[in-house]
Amino acid sequence: MSLPSTIAIDGPAASGKSTLAKRLADHLNYLYFDTGVMYRAVTWLALSRQVSINDEERITRFAEEAKIDVRPPSKGDGRAYDVLVDGEDVTWAIRRPEVDDNVSVVAAYAGVRRALSAQQRRIGLRGRVVMVGRDIGTVVLPEADLKLYLDASVEERARRRYDECLARGEEVSFDAVLTAMKRRDEIDSTRDVAPLRPAKDAVILNSDELSIEQVVERALSYVQGDC
Repeated sequence: MSLPSTIAIDGPAASGKSTLAKRLADHLNYLYFDTGVMYRAVTWLALSRQVSINDEERITRFAEEAKIDVRPPSKGDGRAYDVLVDGEDVTWAIRRPEVDDNVSVVAAYAGVRRALSAQQRRIGLRGRVVMVGRDIGTVVLPEADLKLYLDASVEERARRRYDECLARGEEVSFDAVLTAMKRRDEIDSTRDVAPLRPAKDAVILNSDELSIEQVVERALSYVQGDC
């Protein structure tokens, strides 16, 4: 039995889908493509230029015109890739709390999604790729050979994001992270364009009470056709 050439991994924020995708891509020697960094990059661009997050027209134009590039990591600081916006390294800047707080608003804009989804789809159709996001299996690459939806409770996901922020030396409170996570879930799941939901034929994995190694093991069983 041949391995799936296109693997789509969707799920809410901080469910562990990016870590899972990276592990699978490394194991299979596939391209790891975290599509969410594109929406984060556009959000960061709007915030850095002091454009209102509610200015849909200008933010859509950023998505259409900005050169967003994702490359193999150039530094050994824990990054999985480099993210460049018009040549500027924004790999960690797009992970700041203010981007977390606003990215779902930007990602809900139809024009932004159209501009970025087309590029994501072209990359996915090349095959030998693990794509991670929120609408890969439902919108960007509905014909993916394998679709996984990784979930976890909002409290567990907030704890993971809180730990990430502390590890980077950021001063945040758990309650603030949890509130932002709940707000993001609400926006992601109720937006009119490509709302967050599992594809009908997706395998749903819940990572509560599971180590990343256990999640990867379960996912690999589906990749290899053991389930």
